[in-house]
Amino acid sequence: MNVTPPLSGLKVVELHAIGPVPYAGQTLRSLGADVLRISPPADPGLGVHVAPEYDLLNAGKRTRSLDLKQPEGLAALQRELDDADVLLEGFRPGVLERLGLAPARLLETHPRLVIGRLSGWGSAGELAERAGHDINYLAISGVLHAIGTREAPVVPLNVVADFGGGAMHLLLGVLARLLQRSVTRRGGVAETSILAGTVGLTPMFYGLIAGGAWNLQRADNLLDGAMPFYRVYRCADERFVAVGALEPKFYAQLLEVTGLAGEIDAADQYRPASWPAATERFAARFAERTRDEWAGAALACDACLTPVLDFLEAAHHPHNLANGLFRDQPYPQPGDPIAFS
Repeated sequence: MNVTPPLSGLKVVELHAIGPVPYAGQTLRSLGADVLRISPPADPGLGVHVAPEYDLLNAGKRTRSLDLKQPEGLAALQRELDDADVLLEGFRPGVLERLGLAPARLLETHPRLVIGRLSGWGSAGELAERAGHDINYLAISGVLHAIGTREAPVVPLNVVADFGGGAMHLLLGVLARLLQRSVTRRGGVAETSILAGTVGLTPMFYGLIAGGAWNLQRADNLLDGAMPFYRVYRCADERFVAVGALEPKFYAQLLEVTGLAGEIDAADQYRPASWPAATERFAARFAERTRDEWAGAALACDACLTPVLDFLEAAHHPHNLANGLFRDQPYPQPGDPIAFS
């Protein structure tokens, strides 16, 4: 059964940006919106050239080149906004205003317009006007310090701050404004920053800190690699498995599938003094078999043991294929994560 996408009939104008704003626009497009991307005459990019057929953040969007520093470019943008529902922008604070596109002015002439604004650092403070990228926002949010080994933080992919923190909160704000507009018939502004969105992902940890259940030492806490039953292990083929057996009933099954039930006392699961020795036993055991052998053995139970896959392996994993998570034409790429019926 074909279902009309929920945002069919909506027009989104996306001003040129990198990372989270194009991702937000692409997500709205996947929900049925018509997305028009406004690009400058000369796109500086990131120094890495990607041919259009591989630019998945902009696939399916219409593109128009406009110089917003020129009166004719601004006039053309205003005309595009006449029938637009959403404007997305990711400039530093004040840039939109200096272009003569201040939200208050836009809403006077386009009262139904929803304006989604995403900056890096936010509109106030000593960093507001500074450049930054995912790793910088992670650093100031407190998240980067918590990821890694005892020796040092690690550099995670930019899915955490850019996409999880920035793009998802931008989308949440825009969709909330659209929902409100269906009642009030008026648009408005939804503004956030990558930093604010990243901090917004962390309330659980602040509760744990306040309750004495989390300390600031990396790899010494729940969920950060300290526990032998929530970490990554190297296998005989130099590939890895991930273990996440937090609940005692799952930990018992992990001990069974690894053959360690007679060597590690399940009752010691949450006794930190036992963790170093248990970690050594698990590491030695996982090193005896290949990643896929362990993954196959774990399929018959709830040991929370899974293979660590690379991107292309993930695109062809049977479970992911069964759920339609990827499409393979013209090359492997993520499918739409939400199904409507």
